[in-house]
Amino acid sequence: MTATLAPFPWTDVSGQDDAVETLRAAASDPGALSHAWLITGPPGSGRSTLAYAFAAALIASGPGDEHTMRQVLAGTHPDVTALRTDKVIITIKEARALVERSYFAPSAGRYRVIVVEDADRMVERTSNVLLKALEEPPERTVWILCAPSEADLLPTIRSRVRPLRLRELDVSDVASLIVQRTGADEATAEQAARHAQRHIGMAQRLATDDAARRRRDLTLRSVLAVRGVGSAVETAGEIIQAATDDAKSLTVERDSAERTSLLRTVGIAEGQAVPPALRAQISALEDDQKKRATRSLRDGIDRVLTDLQSMFRDVVMLQFGRADDLINRELHDDLSALATAWPVERTLVVLDHLAETRESLERNVAPTLALESLLVTVASGRKP
Repeated sequence: MTATLAPFPWTDVSGQDDAVETLRAAASDPGALSHAWLITGPPGSGRSTLAYAFAAALIASGPGDEHTMRQVLAGTHPDVTALRTDKVIITIKEARALVERSYFAPSAGRYRVIVVEDADRMVERTSNVLLKALEEPPERTVWILCAPSEADLLPTIRSRVRPLRLRELDVSDVASLIVQRTGADEATAEQAARHAQRHIGMAQRLATDDAARRRRDLTLRSVLAVRGVGSAVETAGEIIQAATDDAKSLTVERDSAERTSLLRTVGIAEGQAVPPALRAQISALEDDQKKRATRSLRDGIDRVLTDLQSMFRDVVMLQFGRADDLINRELHDDLSALATAWPVERTLVVLDHLAETRESLERNVAPTLALESLLVTVASGRKP
């Protein structure tokens, strides 16, 4: 499917024509507008991009008010409040601040819009903070929640929002978008879209980051080479170290900039001792940065597990004679050899353990132990 190009501010929304039409109609017709929306779709499907385009259309005075729309998309308009978190969960304090903000009248635009990215990161107590605001919002406030699926939110939240499900993009859709955005050649973009399993953000990174592509390939090949407990333990340690280094590379520059900005704001020069009265602010920033680093590491390990699932999914496909829809075509010979050597039941045991490992990590099981256990299963065909 080739998506038609919608007018600004919808131009960055790819492959979601039906959703765009629904939200365009709602933004232009108060009779079609719900007070709260839930945009769901798989990671990388463009939930947040669509949410901010919708916010821009709602706040602007009309289709020609491009200046206001650009303010919203840049995150500088006073009538849009966004909550995005790099931490493991959204806190009650953050939710209460949103609710308080939602009762303010719009200062310049037609509506006040509250966007909650990753609404699935709210625990039950935090979700309950939003209930009344979602049930009885001010007349000119619109909530937009984003999550992978409706099931990720409490039934009480789901009953108070209008759901909008995004479709899964084809590999060709994502590849075309990556070519447009990055200028990558078509072969690299197609490979990145396929390896990312149509996750737009991850595909863009793979297409533009040679090191990320090499790291992914090395990880898959190292898992294929696991032959016993010793190599399972060694490979698990290497994967955790690579994920840790990757997480640090994504956060260290931002952490340093945040600390420098805070010190400048409170009037402390670089290298100057922090007065006792200000140490609490520094500690709070460092605490937030640690939580973000934890989330980044978890996301990195989860990405590795997603890649491993794609690889063993390919093995199952080959075992059933389906070689035309492989995600990891570059490993065809190695995967074919594995598909021949293993019975289907063994591959399914590995896939089951992969799913269990992801659940274990969500319960804060030590990542190294979880991966060691998984790779022992890969090596032996039996769960430890």
